[in-house]
Amino acid sequence: MSSLDLQEQEQVEALKAWWKENGNWVLGAVVVGLLSFSGIKFWKSHQASQAAEAGKLYMEVLKQASTNDAKRISDAADALVSRYGSSAYAPRAQMLAAQASLQSRDIARTKVQLQWVIEHATETGLQDTARLKLASVLLDEKKYDEALQQLDAAHPESFTGLFADLRGDVLSAQGKVAEARAAYQQAYDKTDAKSTYRNLIQLKLDGLGSAQ
Repeated sequence: MSSLDLQEQEQVEALKAWWKENGNWVLGAVVVGLLSFSGIKFWKSHQASQAAEAGKLYMEVLKQASTNDAKRISDAADALVSRYGSSAYAPRAQMLAAQASLQSRDIARTKVQLQWVIEHATETGLQDTARLKLASVLLDEKKYDEALQQLDAAHPESFTGLFADLRGDVLSAQGKVAEARAAYQQAYDKTDAKSTYRNLIQLKLDGLGSAQ
């Protein structure tokens, strides 16, 4: 056997020894890498699949919404929430269901559905819309302190006018004229000058009379 053959043999033996000592670790690293890669691909595929399924259920909610049957709308929304509660469709479905429940005067269910949106929606716009609706329901129930609690929640500047206006309604219902006037004034100042909604706020201010 030539010296080259002996050198190659030594390399082979050294490789065998190294593999015996480190092979399991290398295979483990490779497997982990493959699983991580396939896991990412699976998760993306899973997310896409879930979004598609959630979308189908949301279409069913929309279909039921056209019937104006509060129970059927709520049942369809519940089916979506129970399976895909973390999807973007779930809070939208609950908002539709809450509106139907409110129209059918099922106030208890309306509040539960709106509270679900507040607690689970990841979009602040949906959360704040649900808060406003819930505060309005609580105002109708004369639960003024609870309504104000909802309106005390942090919200984007774009919602300040709406929150302040409803706060004015609650304070006015409580007979707190000066505080109501301040809330309406804030709502007026925060509302676009070109908005017809601003005229309604002005009417509320006029209805309180002039400040003493």
